[in-house]
Amino acid sequence: MQCRLRLAPLLRAPPPRTLLSRLLSSSYSSPPSSGGGDGSEASSGVAVKQVTRGNLAEALEELRARVRDAAFVGIDLEMSGVTSAPWRDTFELDRADVRYLKLRDSAQRFAALQLGVCPFRWDPAKSAFVAHPHNFFIFPRKELPYDSSSHEFLCQTSSIDFLAKYQFDFNTCFHEGISYLSRAQEEEALQKFNMLHHDATSASPNTSEEGEDVPLKSTADLLFTERMKIRFSEWRDTIRSNSRVDSNLLGSNKFSTDQFQTVFFKMRPAIMLNGFTSHQLKLIQQVLRKNFRDLMYVCTFGEDDTSEKRVVYTDNSDDSILLMNGVQEDLLRSRKARVESAIGVRHVIDLLASERKLIVGHSCFLDIAQVYSKFIGPLPSSMKEFSMGINKIFPHIADTRHLMSANDAVQYLMRQKSKSLSSAFSFLCPAFHSTAAESSTRAPVRIEVEADETMLSCFASGAKHEAGYDAFMTGSVFAQLCAHLDINFEHLTPKENLARNNKLQKYINHISPSFNSGTVLDLSTGTERPDTGYKSRYPAAVYDNIVLIWGFQSALRANDIKDSICKVFGPASITTIFSIDRTAVLVQFSKQESVNDFLDLKATLEGTDSAISVLHPLSTILQGGKTRAANYDTYRDICSSSVSKYFFADQAEAVCPASNTELKCENLDDGDALGINESVIDETANASAQHGEGTKYTSKNQDNSNISCQDILGVLQDGKTLFGKRIRRT
Repeated sequence: MQCRLRLAPLLRAPPPRTLLSRLLSSSYSSPPSSGGGDGSEASSGVAVKQVTRGNLAEALEELRARVRDAAFVGIDLEMSGVTSAPWRDTFELDRADVRYLKLRDSAQRFAALQLGVCPFRWDPAKSAFVAHPHNFFIFPRKELPYDSSSHEFLCQTSSIDFLAKYQFDFNTCFHEGISYLSRAQEEEALQKFNMLHHDATSASPNTSEEGEDVPLKSTADLLFTERMKIRFSEWRDTIRSNSRVDSNLLGSNKFSTDQFQTVFFKMRPAIMLNGFTSHQLKLIQQVLRKNFRDLMYVCTFGEDDTSEKRVVYTDNSDDSILLMNGVQEDLLRSRKARVESAIGVRHVIDLLASERKLIVGHSCFLDIAQVYSKFIGPLPSSMKEFSMGINKIFPHIADTRHLMSANDAVQYLMRQKSKSLSSAFSFLCPAFHSTAAESSTRAPVRIEVEADETMLSCFASGAKHEAGYDAFMTGSVFAQLCAHLDINFEHLTPKENLARNNKLQKYINHISPSFNSGTVLDLSTGTERPDTGYKSRYPAAVYDNIVLIWGFQSALRANDIKDSICKVFGPASITTIFSIDRTAVLVQFSKQESVNDFLDLKATLEGTDSAISVLHPLSTILQGGKTRAANYDTYRDICSSSVSKYFFADQAEAVCPASNTELKCENLDDGDALGINESVIDETANASAQHGEGTKYTSKNQDNSNISCQDILGVLQDGKTLFGKRIRRT
């Protein structure tokens, strides 16, 4: 009733000729007069089917037919977070492998709370697409009683606050959300159950329950075992002495009590054991093993996972084996049925994979990584493995964000427009907005949203940042972009694979790994190429020239670090310095040899306790004694770790011991490493006068005893030249 009241504004009386399924439909015809801003809120009127564990079965049956007839399917996910720490954001200087490691970390740590699926079917009679948005609530609860693992996930407060702002229904998600098993988890569970079944059936019925005898230490135990022996003997003797055993005989007051309920089990006389403690049940099993070869102790499980214990009469040993095998077969079937039920929302992913339809997402790399992590199995360690793996499951994926910059006509259309989903939807699909932004000049592709007349109470008006509605927006934007690529839908049939369209095919399986990657990823090969339409804010990254520095004093800023290094290596020695967070930076040198020079010089300065190490320009960075540095591959290794620390310096210290991160000068004492000896000081001073980097100074020939303060300061100012000469002479 509350759902219907909430939908009341949408349920306007239809004309007599329309069906109930049109009550919640919205037709896209022509754009109204422009107005409002870019990214304005969508108006009400789009019916989105809300799917929980209560109506999953019927929703899957209906969705199967919708997907089979669809030209393409829009998808979207809502998650509990995106990044576990600021340094795990994807940066423009991130190499492809590092960027993937960060996205993999996000997909593994955060939960998928909603899955949006929206099939789009072309209706030639209407010259329009008919959309069916579905919003699946997800919650990873434990479904298998035999699974000892527990599901854990992170929540990013900003993401949760964002979802709450858009009225995300957390109660429905946590109470009625659909659980799931990935393919890997399903396979593991079935293997475990098959192994248990094999072990159980390979054992004889007389030994399958055997264990160590329970010592009868107390008088109560002795009396209990004797009473059980007498009770089972009387019951067995009664069965043996009567050629016909029926319910009247078994149900006589003599044998049926609160604890002993006489029943039939698999066409055999049996006693249901109720209200016994686990200790008493062990004593009963011991009594049966030692005294009754024709009475079998059988434990089965009901639908609610409650155990049911019985003592069953068998005619002979062959009948006992037959009984136990039948019990084990039933148990295996029951376990497999539980696994099938626990698959849950993954049935949706399996459906999309089996139909091999064109899947459409918007900036969807993280979405498909989430799909892989939650519903397929653990994410591979490399971008290429992931790409090839997802391509086998979904061979046709289109990214609307990539489409916006892939064609000159579309680029011109989207010039100076935001590429966010809501902004693109507002611009390209203005008929779904009460006040629309400036619209495209081309007549839009018509889209209708159709509800299921038999499940009206499951529908709600869609809203932005709900997965089902975002999947609808994604598909709608895709349809308009296809029109701007001169793709004609008029003769499209359900059997036609839209991904094979000549005008669209070159854009399929090409996605943007992140908004600032500057690359396009080909999912069919796992390779990346530069995105020609991307304008980088930084010079091209040369990863062999990059040094990672962390652990410096918190008051130190990126520009301070740059100034200190430039005093030694020269004003043109650094092309880029990028702040990872307030505890770490990436420094790109203009020359590759500067990387080792810097790491060696840093190690040497930290190894000496002389005035030189205090007065040296790099002392600003090294102050505090906790500054660390390494090459770019160490940055990759830190990002790949499962350790989760908020600040990068803490993460690095947890992952990398000091001895493994820094290059150190070997076989040099402190003075020699800095070049303070009579054979080098003179050369360095003269070279410094001609060198274009650093502060210039001159000096006369002198030995160590005559080194002046000015000489030391000069050496410190031109540390790179001095240090480089000493290394080469060594």
